[in-house]
Amino acid sequence: MNQLANKTPGRNGGGRSRALDVDHFVSLRIRQRRIMLGLTQQQMAELIGVTYQQAHKYETGINRISAGRLYQIAQALGVEISYFFEDVEPERRGKVKAAELMPQQRMLLELARNFTSIGSRKHQDALCNLARVLANVEAAE
Repeated sequence: MNQLANKTPGRNGGGRSRALDVDHFVSLRIRQRRIMLGLTQQQMAELIGVTYQQAHKYETGINRISAGRLYQIAQALGVEISYFFEDVEPERRGKVKAAELMPQQRMLLELARNFTSIGSRKHQDALCNLARVLANVEAAE
């Protein structure tokens, strides 16, 4: 039996199931990818054929996502379904818990969102060059 699904919440408040933790993790990965692509929740909803409210519920983990819907979401976001499960149990490898966004990850998501909003390819190239130069300066120090 799959280790993620073998713990179920008990009637006596026996704790949250690992399966529910995975649902939350998948929801977070969907949100991260959407933001990385510069899509709004409304645009995402239109891509997968649901209302804005339903897309919001998927991203916040309020509603569980069926296998068929996850497949649709993966296609809309240009990833394989496995993308949503990468590093689902990083604590086994001594990493930080992936379901929690670290400050640097939040900054990267915001950077990606803002970058995709830049309409000029010339300005995008200039930003990439600036980042490359700053990274080389940091490495030299």
